[in-house]
Amino acid sequence: MSRNQHRIAASRLAAVVFGATLVAASAGIAAAAGNPSAVGNPTAIFMPVRGAAHGAKPTRSKNLTYHGGTPGVETGADKVYLVYWGSQWNNNDPSGEASIQQNFFNHVGGSSWNSSVTQYCQSVATGTTYCGTAGVHATNPTGVLLGFWYDTAAAAPSSPTQSQLAAEAAAAAKHLANTGVSFSNSAIQFVINTATGNNSSGFGTQYCAYHSSTSSSYGPIAWTNMPYITDAGASCGANFVNSGSAGLTDGITIVGGHEFGETETDIFPSGGWLDSSGAENGDKCAWISSGQGASANVTMSGASFPVQSLWSNAFNSNAGGCVLSYP
Repeated sequence: MSRNQHRIAASRLAAVVFGATLVAASAGIAAAAGNPSAVGNPTAIFMPVRGAAHGAKPTRSKNLTYHGGTPGVETGADKVYLVYWGSQWNNNDPSGEASIQQNFFNHVGGSSWNSSVTQYCQSVATGTTYCGTAGVHATNPTGVLLGFWYDTAAAAPSSPTQSQLAAEAAAAAKHLANTGVSFSNSAIQFVINTATGNNSSGFGTQYCAYHSSTSSSYGPIAWTNMPYITDAGASCGANFVNSGSAGLTDGITIVGGHEFGETETDIFPSGGWLDSSGAENGDKCAWISSGQGASANVTMSGASFPVQSLWSNAFNSNAGGCVLSYP
């Protein structure tokens, strides 16, 4: 089977539009005008670069609340579909990002690291802070990697815009449907990976990645802009956990896990779980280097990955905090 064809991951069958300002992007919060939860006017929520100087840094003393979206969280099967966009990927992956990413998503499902997302839910009152047994909860199943697609027949645009990335996500949904693979729009995220040297504007200086949503002929879909993370070096996680050559790829799973956990708890931004400043569960715990919630190597199903912590409303007797495992 050629790389241009659909692949089910073997082990599991298996200028950007900143609607507000670049300050919002570096703060790791929503950037869009109008109704933030409407897929027709999509919000994009950005992961800040390491050491970003900004006045709207997420506060680590405010819990997340439910913002009324249905869907607001990923429920049920909870799948990830990886897309490597453009002929720029052909024989051109110097850091081995694709294999590292696929390995991560083959292990993260069912892990205690990802379990904190299951405390969040939908179909409860807007403003809810603790779901308990109410509502429909986010899930943490094993086998989240549905598959991957090398869409490399033609070149991707240079520095693709948000609308171009959204269109590629819609094309990926069409491709997946055409292969006969069924999926639920409320339980899948499409991760659009751009090749080295072909990242969207602002990457590595204002943000490391972002997630959003778009309309498609298969209904609204959640998608992530995942640049070639090692192009940004330390700004997006190189050597943040591990030293030397082993740490040069730390950012791939730190940033990938950040966006994965955020999409699970805010699938169509911003109708899921955010704090009063607009920060999601990943934003509030980004780039912690020491103390509670510091990024670390975490073992998932026998494999170890550098990841950041995620915010848990339930931590510290419901005071909230950044955790690497749950409960």
